[in-house]
Amino acid sequence: MIELAEVVRELRSQLNLALTEPGRGPLRFELGSVEIEATVAVDRTEGVGGKVKFWVIEGNGDASVSSSRTHRVTLTFQPTLVAPDGTHHHVLVSDDEVHGER
Repeated sequence: MIELAEVVRELRSQLNLALTEPGRGPLRFELGSVEIEATVAVDRTEGVGGKVKFWVIEGNGDASVSSSRTHRVTLTFQPTLVAPDGTHHHVLVSDDEVHGER
C-alpha cells in the first residue's frame, strides 16, 4: 500500500516532468482536469495526537487489507501554472507515448 499523499505528490512530479521536458514536434496538449480513482483503506491512530491516514490499495490487493473497510475515492484536480508574480497560465504538456498508455 502507498499513502494517498504520496500518490498526489507523484502525480504532481509526473505532470511537472511532462511540462518541462521538450516533446517532439510542435504539437502540445493543454492540460485539463486530472482525475484519479483509487480504492483506499482508512487507518486511524487513537490517542491525543491521533491521525487518520488514507492508504491506496494496489491492484493485486493485500491480505492485511481484507479485514479493513475500503472506500473508493475519486479526486479531480485542475492543475494551474502559477508564475512567481502570481499570474495563472495555461498548462501545456508534451511527451512521447508510453507503451500501454491510455
